[in-house]
Amino acid sequence: MPRLRAGVAATGAGMSRVVRRAADSAARRSLTMLMTAATAAGLTGVVGSGTALAQNVPALAAAKAKPGESERLIVEAKELVYDNDRNTVSAVGNAELHYGPRTLLADRVRYDRNTGRVFAEGNVRLTDETGSVVTGDRMELTDDFKSGFIDSLRVQQTIEQRGRVAKVRFSAPRAERVAGETTTFEYGTYTACEPCKTDPERPPLWQVKSARIIHNNEEHRIYYEDSTLEIAGVPVAYMPYFYTADPSIRRETGFLAPHFVSSGVLGQGIGTPFFWNIAPDYDLTVEPTFLSKQGVLGQAEWRQRLANGFYNLRLSGIFQTTPSAFLTSPLGPGNRDFRGSVESSGQFFLSPNWRAGWDVVGVTDKWFLDNYRIRNQAITVDYFREAVSTAYLIGQGDRSWFEARGYYFKGLSTYDWQKQQPIVAPVIDYDKRINGPAPLGGEVRFQANITSLTREATQFQEIPSTRTYLLSPSLNGVNYPLYGTCTVFERDRCIVRGLAGVNTRASAQVSWRRDFIDEFGQVWQPFAYLRGDMFYVDPNRSEFQNREINSLFSPDTDFSGRVMPAVGLEYRYPLVADFGPLGVHTVSPVIQVIARPSETRVGRLPNEDAQSLVFDDTSLFAWDKFSGWDRVEGGVRANIGAEYSVTTASGFYMNAMAGQSFAIAGVNSFRRGDISNTGRNSGLETDESDYVGRFQISPNRNISFITRARFDQGTFGLKRFESGINAKFAPFLPLEASVLYARYESQPELGFDRRREGIQAAATYNITPNWFVSGSVLFDLSHYLQVRETYAAAADAYFLNPVGSAPVYSHPTKWYPSSTGVGFGYRDECTTVSINYISSPIETASGLRERNQTLLLRLELRTLGEANLRQNISSTTTADGIATAR
Repeated sequence: MPRLRAGVAATGAGMSRVVRRAADSAARRSLTMLMTAATAAGLTGVVGSGTALAQNVPALAAAKAKPGESERLIVEAKELVYDNDRNTVSAVGNAELHYGPRTLLADRVRYDRNTGRVFAEGNVRLTDETGSVVTGDRMELTDDFKSGFIDSLRVQQTIEQRGRVAKVRFSAPRAERVAGETTTFEYGTYTACEPCKTDPERPPLWQVKSARIIHNNEEHRIYYEDSTLEIAGVPVAYMPYFYTADPSIRRETGFLAPHFVSSGVLGQGIGTPFFWNIAPDYDLTVEPTFLSKQGVLGQAEWRQRLANGFYNLRLSGIFQTTPSAFLTSPLGPGNRDFRGSVESSGQFFLSPNWRAGWDVVGVTDKWFLDNYRIRNQAITVDYFREAVSTAYLIGQGDRSWFEARGYYFKGLSTYDWQKQQPIVAPVIDYDKRINGPAPLGGEVRFQANITSLTREATQFQEIPSTRTYLLSPSLNGVNYPLYGTCTVFERDRCIVRGLAGVNTRASAQVSWRRDFIDEFGQVWQPFAYLRGDMFYVDPNRSEFQNREINSLFSPDTDFSGRVMPAVGLEYRYPLVADFGPLGVHTVSPVIQVIARPSETRVGRLPNEDAQSLVFDDTSLFAWDKFSGWDRVEGGVRANIGAEYSVTTASGFYMNAMAGQSFAIAGVNSFRRGDISNTGRNSGLETDESDYVGRFQISPNRNISFITRARFDQGTFGLKRFESGINAKFAPFLPLEASVLYARYESQPELGFDRRREGIQAAATYNITPNWFVSGSVLFDLSHYLQVRETYAAAADAYFLNPVGSAPVYSHPTKWYPSSTGVGFGYRDECTTVSINYISSPIETASGLRERNQTLLLRLELRTLGEANLRQNISSTTTADGIATAR
């Protein structure tokens, strides 16, 4: 039966009950009831004609429009019934009422003009202006739908939180709605979990049951009285009274979820953060953590967002009650009562192209952040523990880039000597590209860099091939050897990782290149560049220096310069063949020749940023193979290679490349090592370099495999090898996995006297759409070499001084698990639970190697809160700066 969009006209008196049904779709389209404040009073009852619109409109819902308000009530139903005796009007059969932004749906809606109340029955559904959906068996509302009572209430509200859309649900046998702002649920429940599709009556994964739940939309708060938290229908926590922010609110004053601490040196503890939403643009979080063995750790974080950026400031501090739990100086902070840190970060957009910011960390001692488990994004953990503070100014144009920075490095390990850490300020980079002027054409690029750093003490490293053994004090009657160390610089025995004093360099390079393609498809790219460098070195400003270093940089040569011009030509001839379903095949030989004078002043200039030289497929055709500005490649060199690739319409891709580099004339820059020996053991120190190659294949978008290698040019022995695969097996198997294998031969002149080899693997398997298990492992395949050498050295020491029993030689396994991790968890639209176990090595203050075994537990009840627990489960662990930890 067509629905009636009710139209009403005046009729005579005496009709006690009138019913009118819409006869056809034309009537449904034409019969429209618009309820306004202009309703004529005293009309007894009308049913509109199916062919004409109403002349006068009675107040079915008696909607009283406020002055200046244009809201109207629109009603749609199968039947419209007016009862003059009871002074009621009813919409029967799929009734749909719209009043402003609110909509009421029900099987039957009755309006009582005497009381101004609206009664809705059967599958009642009310949607308010926020999008919240209220359902129930029966509702009693005011004529504007803002207030009333609801039986068998169910409320569903859609929110966006942390970039994800979620739905929260309230339910109660009876509730009261007041002024559209406050809803009181009697014996109500709250959850963010969806009901079970196969068994809707089954309890959700978690829910809060309360004697009363009060949802105040004006305050955006939810109050819970006499509440119980249930997990899978089982009560797990009782709370007499608490409140939370409305799920639609991201920031609300109140207590956050606590976190728990359990540690041998800190004791048992609990942190209770309090968040103060002071204003829409700034807030404050204060978190005292009560520790049974060390007292109260105080933390506070201030955050503020301005019109053009943001900043935050975080302070941490504690007056320790048991400092003796830590080692004394210089191995630990045991002589400190107060310990603390300050952290701050910020970023401001000065204009559409410019921004400035900072990220700084300051600590009272290098062990504080690790001991009290305070972590910042600027802190690098695991094997390289340091805190990096930086301030920057960045500008970006269409084809230009400017960046100015300053750095301060704070070592966080017992082994770090802060006087060897540099202060780097400023570091300025500028890069600009423009179209080449006629008739040159092509592209012109200008690059510039200014770097200045200051270091108090020179950082030396011993060349392993020159290592000497010294006898340590006896341990269990045996004198074990200790390695000799470089405390002063000696040529061919020590390398310099960082030079003391002041080191400033200004560099600039202008380059040009252009591609020419002839009629045969050959690509010719001539190029040229001119680079200049100016150095200022003053090692005499450091008190931690020695004569040999000073002789390299004498006072009368503090200022020095370097100029490097170059011209070159690169030739490519891509040969393309289309084999239809077998794909497009491309073979491209590449020849590159660069002519330059020899590099000057090698070994008499500092090298801070060009020590990480890696020769592989990615650097074969680089104009300058050094990684930074402190070194510049010189001499005439030819780089030759070939590349082959296949691409198909199905998504298959394969690529292979191989090549070699040749020193043709002049001095080979990589043969002459500087004070850090950069260039030696690189594969480029001979006139004919090692061979480099790459093989990559992706059968589809879910699987990618890549291998790159370097082979000795004389023996074809493997010098460097990396191979990795990333795979997603969905939809056939809910598994994601990655494996990476790496092997690097020893580079004794660079400080690596043993082969380095390892495998890293990680995988995540989704047991079900909700349950998952993950794991990772890092195998140190060269660990046994170090252990074997230690035992051999100990045996040598025993024969030199045979006191007590000789050390027993063991056969360590090659598959040494350096670090492992296993995780198991559950996640759905309302809950995340995960348990992770991590085992990793740590270098302790006493030089002993221990393992750090940690259990991490995380529980998140979405929209309600989350809890995290980190527990060290090692029976005995000697950690950095800690005397004993049990």
